[in-house]
Amino acid sequence: MDRTWMNFSRASNKYQNGVQSFLDFVFHNSSQENMILCPCKKCGNIYWHYREVVYKHLIIDGFIRGYKKWIFHGECTPSGASSTINPGYPYSGYRQYVREDDMEGMMRDAFNMQSEGFQSFPPNYVASDDYNISGNTFMETRRSVPDEQTNEEAAKFYTLLGEMNEELYEGSKFSKMSFYIRLFHLKCLGGWTGNSLIMLLELLREMFPFAKIHQSCKDMKKVIKDLGFGYNKIHSCPNDCMLYWGDRRNQQSCHVCGKYRWMNRDAEDVNEDEYSPQSRRKQNKILRYFPLIPRLQRLFMSSKTAEFMTWHHDQRTDDGLLRHPADSLAWKSFDNKFPSFASDPRSVRLGLASDGFNPFKIMSTSYSTWPMVLVPYNLPPWLCMKQSSLILSMIIPGEKGPGNDIDIYLQLLIEELKQLWAGVETYDVLRNENFFVRAALLWIINDFLAYANLSGWSTRGRYACPCCAAQTCSQ
Repeated sequence: MDRTWMNFSRASNKYQNGVQSFLDFVFHNSSQENMILCPCKKCGNIYWHYREVVYKHLIIDGFIRGYKKWIFHGECTPSGASSTINPGYPYSGYRQYVREDDMEGMMRDAFNMQSEGFQSFPPNYVASDDYNISGNTFMETRRSVPDEQTNEEAAKFYTLLGEMNEELYEGSKFSKMSFYIRLFHLKCLGGWTGNSLIMLLELLREMFPFAKIHQSCKDMKKVIKDLGFGYNKIHSCPNDCMLYWGDRRNQQSCHVCGKYRWMNRDAEDVNEDEYSPQSRRKQNKILRYFPLIPRLQRLFMSSKTAEFMTWHHDQRTDDGLLRHPADSLAWKSFDNKFPSFASDPRSVRLGLASDGFNPFKIMSTSYSTWPMVLVPYNLPPWLCMKQSSLILSMIIPGEKGPGNDIDIYLQLLIEELKQLWAGVETYDVLRNENFFVRAALLWIINDFLAYANLSGWSTRGRYACPCCAAQTCSQ
């Protein structure tokens, strides 16, 4: 589609006719309830409006600068897959409806299983005679799994592929996998408890006995967990002295303060048998850690995101204006200091944001949860700060914040960052090759109080200002 009209004056007939053709295209491809995301400079593809309102905004304010590829409005990506980016759910609690369900593409990206034509089972996999995927019967032609792919991962992939192609009920346009993912997404957006989801599943089974719905929430989570959305539970000292991790994972008490690992000491006697369940033991404190390396690898293994990971190098307008972190002096200075890191545009620059909050929304309750969130700044500015692009690194619970002992928890992230600085082998789906992805943490985002905890600089006393240092003025 010709887009030269976007460069004309907004008062010209060519521009106004071009806007009408744009609206015709968008409302044919990506409208929802007669509304679309408004791409004007003020709305920035965040707010949903009706056609008349969008037309008025585009005439008065114009398009976002540089928005030549209409990825939020139904235009296909260069890889040929239909765009499924749809970031808004404005008026209702859930509006993130994907027009074309590309579950198979998502799983192939997740497990690095790229194939052409017929798909093939691994040699040790046995399928039923009537097993059919997307109209193509599996044939033992050649393995689509790379040689280094483990049989366990391949088995997970084909099991999930079966769930994806099994109808929720006869004649349904939804698969079991699609149903689980969307229902679990609703649970996360709405903050439902596990019991509320179980009650909803029971109600759905009673109302639709012909549908293939799991008995419990745990069964549904097992299916979703194989997609790679898991995290690690690591016990920690309630006084933030240590983590039961690495060489100290089997300790029963803190080697610093002596605090016992479990809330109930008597539970140790109940579970002397090493094969007995440990459910009666209750930990004093649990850190939930989300590994960074597989999440960065997924960005390059997915055809939906791999192209955007080099946007700062391939598509950014470099005219001296500050529009993206890549235009900043800090980014350029880092590149000059480490030219080997900067030589590959796929090297990832990260920012770390953190602060404490009370998850129970009751100010009289003393509780402080500290999430650590990583921001991949390789992405274009309209994507890098979207909620879907943020990478949750860890959740630190507790009745009070970790304070200066936050470095006890950060050692997990630091260990992974050391590996990423040296390079971790990753598959690039766009170039169809393996490469060593590298990453560096460039910035931290926090308020002044959290700055002291994360950086180690005291924000109180004679040298409170990190910029002025010894010249800090008391007034």
